[in-house]
Amino acid sequence: MKRNYIVNISAVLLLSACGQGPQPAAHDHQHMQAEKPDTSLAPLLQPVNEQVLSQVGAVQPEKAHSIVLKEIKGTVVYDTRSETGIASRVSGRIEKLYIKYNYQPVKKGQLIMQVYAPDLVAAQRELLFIQAANDNPSLLEGAKQRLLLMGMNAQQLAQVMQTRQPLYRVNVYSNASGYIIDKAAQPAPASVTAAPPVGDNMGMGAATPATAAAPVANTPVLLREGQYVNAGENLFTIYKADKLVGEFALEPVTASYISKGQSLVLQSASGNGDGITGTVGLIQPVFRNGENFTLVRVYLQGQPFNAGTLLTARIPITVSGGWWLPAAAVLQLGSRSVIFKQEGTVYRPVPVTTGLREKGQVQVLDSIAGWNIARNAYFLVDSESFIKVKE
Repeated sequence: MKRNYIVNISAVLLLSACGQGPQPAAHDHQHMQAEKPDTSLAPLLQPVNEQVLSQVGAVQPEKAHSIVLKEIKGTVVYDTRSETGIASRVSGRIEKLYIKYNYQPVKKGQLIMQVYAPDLVAAQRELLFIQAANDNPSLLEGAKQRLLLMGMNAQQLAQVMQTRQPLYRVNVYSNASGYIIDKAAQPAPASVTAAPPVGDNMGMGAATPATAAAPVANTPVLLREGQYVNAGENLFTIYKADKLVGEFALEPVTASYISKGQSLVLQSASGNGDGITGTVGLIQPVFRNGENFTLVRVYLQGQPFNAGTLLTARIPITVSGGWWLPAAAVLQLGSRSVIFKQEGTVYRPVPVTTGLREKGQVQVLDSIAGWNIARNAYFLVDSESFIKVKE
């Protein structure tokens, strides 16, 4: 029995040794399989700021059209070329002021203010003294001329000589019809909408951009009765109501396609009224508040617009070369533009040079024919917007 027990133990040890023998070889085989790279995971191992794995749909660029009807925004402002000033011809004190607020409408010949001028009173007394002596006609004529140059008119001069009493006030009249503002309320450059952001369909704007001049809306004049004025001092400015300008603030890319004398169709932004044909009269590059843009002016003499009216202009632009993409497919990174090109199962960012923007489309000047491009580039960017592109 003891012999059988020893034989059984020997058999068990032998079987155990046979079962443990192949185990190291199996372990080595599994280790080799783990070290073998899996190519299907390669796209996931790349930095996320160099490529994106996404199921966003792709679009192909379209060939640029030869003529694009560009729509720009602007506003109606006063023509500064036709402005005129009002000044007192004598030094004195303002006795009566008839202008209460800025941009008050005035007519040519309208009484603006009355000024008490001691020098004018002294000149009138001199005239009366010469008239009473009646012995020197040339001297009398010189005294009359002096009073006319000091601001008196012929009717007032005749009144003084007839009544033999000096007038203590001299009237100051408007020399043009339009809208009047005092010298302290000159329109200031608009910072608003002065420069449109890259890709904005301006207009500034516009602007709205708005534009070069921002009117002061019905603010009280700073000039007051009892205030002293100097001879020749400019007190008021009058903008003539029949001389207006349509101003459009454009990004330099759009302005490069526009030339002086080019025709365009103007219409009120509200859509009221028919379109009116105009001509570009001035193209002025502007650098203001750290922004670079271009002002395009269209002179509107005799047109049915009022100052402050928002305008929409349509101007035909000839486009040569380039490709069109949806605006959402082009990502703005400060001064650079980026699109996401599809390469296999991933999208890679590629820098591009952009041109015009119109009706939700962006012109790409680089050759991207046949590319598959992510339809929405903004969807592929994380909240930090870190993107590394290869030039």
